[in-house]
Amino acid sequence: MAPSFDDANLFNFVVRDGNGVKGMVDAGLSKVPRAYLQPPQERIDKDAARKHGQPPIDLSKLDGPKHDQVAEQIVRAAESLGFFQVVNHGVPVELLESLKDTAHDFFSMSPEKKAVYRTEVSPTPLVKYGTSFMPQKEKALEWKDYISMQYTNDDEALQHWPAEIKKVSLEYLRTSMSMVRKLLQVLLENLGVKPDDSITDVLLDKKMVNMNFYPTCPSPDLTVGVGRHSDMGTLTILLQDGIGGLYVKIEEDSEFEKKGEWVEIPPVPGALVINVGDMIQIISNGKYKSAEHRVRTTSTKSRVSIPIFTMPNATAKIAPLPQVVEKDGQALYREFVLADYMKNFFGNAHDGKKSLDFATINAA
Repeated sequence: MAPSFDDANLFNFVVRDGNGVKGMVDAGLSKVPRAYLQPPQERIDKDAARKHGQPPIDLSKLDGPKHDQVAEQIVRAAESLGFFQVVNHGVPVELLESLKDTAHDFFSMSPEKKAVYRTEVSPTPLVKYGTSFMPQKEKALEWKDYISMQYTNDDEALQHWPAEIKKVSLEYLRTSMSMVRKLLQVLLENLGVKPDDSITDVLLDKKMVNMNFYPTCPSPDLTVGVGRHSDMGTLTILLQDGIGGLYVKIEEDSEFEKKGEWVEIPPVPGALVINVGDMIQIISNGKYKSAEHRVRTTSTKSRVSIPIFTMPNATAKIAPLPQVVEKDGQALYREFVLADYMKNFFGNAHDGKKSLDFATINAA
């Protein structure tokens, strides 16, 4: 007989004991527990959302005669949607397939093996295993389990990251970074910043690899895998599997899409998704848009996604770039230390792009 998860034991079982959503589903769940029921306005209507039809950007052409044309595509995507897909990115497709398989294998392990990395007991501050985003503060929990691995250097990653996933995760990070640097330099050059490794190094100083697992859900229409939010960092690189379920909110009207509309970013074999974070929106003084996005659950097959998050060091001071402010005539965001922004971001449940309010200068 399937256990009842409508009472107080749910939080302990899923969150405190580290069983996660997968443990709940494996226990024989037949309906969505009350704690996961999203209010109607937060639910994702799969049939109402259109697919974003923009083809992936071919990054191999950045190094040839079509550099300017490709750079313009990158800039345009960062200014409008804040999301774009890339192919010929330099990360081997076989590695991407191996990452997806490895993620499924990791989350198939026993709860005891994964739960050793729960925040309260993890043997290292570099690794955190959990569920949802901020379970203690959310009105409705997210249908997701994850493992998060901070990168300091190769030696510490190989020493502290989980043995089952460390090699493939580290290779993913290693092979992605030259692509990330190229993308960031294109965005900075468009803002009038001369090619300069020092600012790129500051913006990409911290890196983190996550593996996200979205178990099958009996009623996907009532839940979300991840609620509405923008990423707080610089750029996010995301590997989707073939199931799909990533939705992005349109920031401004375009030829095909209306402001406020949600569009699905369909999986493209061999492609990586690039996502503009809050730090890029702030340093560009709002020219580039961090993308508000969310994730739908599915009833047919468990889904995985593997993001790499890049961000400045916690001690870095962040503000709009002086040359951009000079051109715009005023700064839209104040200077702050990243650690303070992070404390605000991780201290609240997901709520769209509200995290940016922390740095926004009110036009009074």
